[in-house]
Amino acid sequence: MHAFLQHIAQFTTPSPPLVEELRQRAQHHHFGKHELLHAADTVCRRTYWIEQGLVRIYFDKDGKLVTDGFAAENAWMTSAYSFMRGEPDAYAIAAIEPTEAYSLGLDDLLYLFDRFHEMERFGRVIMSAQFIEQSERLNSLRFTSPAEKYQHFCAHYRPILGRLPLGMVASYLGITPETLSRVRAKG
Repeated sequence: MHAFLQHIAQFTTPSPPLVEELRQRAQHHHFGKHELLHAADTVCRRTYWIEQGLVRIYFDKDGKLVTDGFAAENAWMTSAYSFMRGEPDAYAIAAIEPTEAYSLGLDDLLYLFDRFHEMERFGRVIMSAQFIEQSERLNSLRFTSPAEKYQHFCAHYRPILGRLPLGMVASYLGITPETLSRVRAKG
């Protein structure tokens, strides 16, 4: 819990009552390698902060798993549409390696945002960062070559690059594993 509270304190100064609410509301999880945090075609009920480990979000397209994102230490992961709308979607979230995480449900988040200004600020900062990250990714996917996509990916995911299976990286970039191999060989 200490690391989770430190993470929040990087963005805002949590009051003692907020800290107590977080201690009561946040759930701690252990996920084994390949274990699902969230199954496709169900409602995503929690948002996860990764304390230790690595997860990915993906969907099945015609029998092929397509990676849509990764989260490692000190990052958040959820199936955003499903989580916010309370509706099933096609995304699944799974641990790539053994993972320790804390999670909050939407009702808990809304309660905390309503009652604690500092938590509302935290939410705005995190959501803004996520929006910018998604916009950068879309621009990279739409307007760049495979080599530029990989360079952008390396810049963004450098700390975890060696922990990611190359097939998942290729899937995330929207290129074939063969193209990724050629791009990597050119350096």
